[in-house]
Amino acid sequence: MGSCLPVLLVLLLCISCPLVRCGEDYFQSECLEVPTSEFIGSVKSTIDTVRQVTSTVSKFSSFFGDFRLSNAISDCLDLLELSADELSWTLTASQNPKGKNNSTGNLSADLRNYLSGALINQDTCIDGFEGTNGLIKNLVAGSLNQVTSLVRDILYMVRPAPKNIPGAHAGRGNPWQWSRERKLTSSNKEDNNSFPSWLKQKDRRLLQAAAPTTGVVPDAVVALDGTGNFTRIKDAIGAAPQLSTKRFVIYIKKGIYNEYVEISKKKWNIMMIGDGIDVTVISGNRSFIDGWTTYRSATFAVKGQGFIARDMTFENTAGPEKHQAVAFRSDSDLSVLFRCAVRGYQDTLYAHSMRQFFRDCTITGTVDFIFGDGTAVFQNCQILARKGLPQQKNTITAQGRKEAAETTGFSIQFSNISGEPDLLVSLNSTYTYLGRPWKTYSRTVIMQSYMSNVIRPQGWLEWNGNISLDTLYYAEYQNYGPGAGLGARVNWPGYHLLNDSSQANNFTVSQFILGNSWLPSTGVKYTAGLEV
Repeated sequence: MGSCLPVLLVLLLCISCPLVRCGEDYFQSECLEVPTSEFIGSVKSTIDTVRQVTSTVSKFSSFFGDFRLSNAISDCLDLLELSADELSWTLTASQNPKGKNNSTGNLSADLRNYLSGALINQDTCIDGFEGTNGLIKNLVAGSLNQVTSLVRDILYMVRPAPKNIPGAHAGRGNPWQWSRERKLTSSNKEDNNSFPSWLKQKDRRLLQAAAPTTGVVPDAVVALDGTGNFTRIKDAIGAAPQLSTKRFVIYIKKGIYNEYVEISKKKWNIMMIGDGIDVTVISGNRSFIDGWTTYRSATFAVKGQGFIARDMTFENTAGPEKHQAVAFRSDSDLSVLFRCAVRGYQDTLYAHSMRQFFRDCTITGTVDFIFGDGTAVFQNCQILARKGLPQQKNTITAQGRKEAAETTGFSIQFSNISGEPDLLVSLNSTYTYLGRPWKTYSRTVIMQSYMSNVIRPQGWLEWNGNISLDTLYYAEYQNYGPGAGLGARVNWPGYHLLNDSSQANNFTVSQFILGNSWLPSTGVKYTAGLEV
């Protein structure tokens, strides 16, 4: 392949090199498969389609007295609105490629992140019709599938960043190959108290503070005994400004808060600080059996970007017999849970979409208890399976990546994977697996973690026979403990034993959440994330 002409000559003559297009009609040094004008036109057209479909779906909202169906329609309207927002973010980023607002600095990764979110929303909407009138589901599904098809086409217009994450574009033709190697600058060390690069220094200090009463001045205080500004968490959130670029800190004093909380998409940069795991508790018991959709069953849900929670518990107490019952659901981009517990049974933690970081957390459950289509790293966490229904099999993860071009997946690192005491004494009656493929391109990597004998020797479980076993991407790297033995692991085409640190490095905080194309251009040293 020929080399690029000198930059000045390229600009003067508007000649593109084989791999990096130039000129006003293309993103400079970025990765689009089509002219910018075509990309922007497609996004605008799709936003219009989403609005048309929203109008169609809204006509069903007042015709039915069925509680489950009403929840499903309500979910669809919320999710379509979220898709419109994520497409709008895509549009803004593509029109202003150098803009830093709401982004990591990696345009390719940001675009694919937003589009991945917009893609999965329609599937979540359709999933909500389980157990309802099939006629209504079919009427709505036709319009939703149209949106999904349009978003998918736009997603494949964005080329992956350099040093493509393994599993991307599998089964979708050859990924874009970059002609020059980019070197990453790294300290190659992992500090046990480190946080992702996008977390501002001020927020790091807030997270590391011993307690909110020692050095942190909250904007609002919630206390059940009336000693704060509010007695309900939702009221404190309501007091936070919309679309704020400034951190709004809410201190939630000890107690069990029996309320359902949702932080809307317009409430940005909210930080919640409690008095400790199982000391400050947000508790609910909504479930699928009681008529809620899985999406709507969440005790706590957040959409607003930049959310941070510290030293608290989110729980759903519905129990295993109530099936899907979410404790915590997140669509918050660049969000953090630090020293938090998420407790439930089936579908405990719903990392629905966007980039999320979980540090020093405890997560418990039975079936698919970490699930969704987010891009999430779980670092130094306690992940504990529980005893569920008789003869029920536990699966820790059910990652929902639908398309090969999506940036999404779960990475579990430096964590303790085991079971609660009641499960550990009945291993022969309840089998526990690392995960199963919820969607076609499900991606989960577990590395440098301890696995107790709660994990079955096969490691992973099929979802439905051989479906997705050749398109999923599951991997393990340098795990240890009685459950980490590799001798009897599954031999699926999509399962990988990673022996090369360069492969595993793709799934660390520094690269998997942020992408790896923008860090070299900054010249800033950063932690590679594989060494303690």
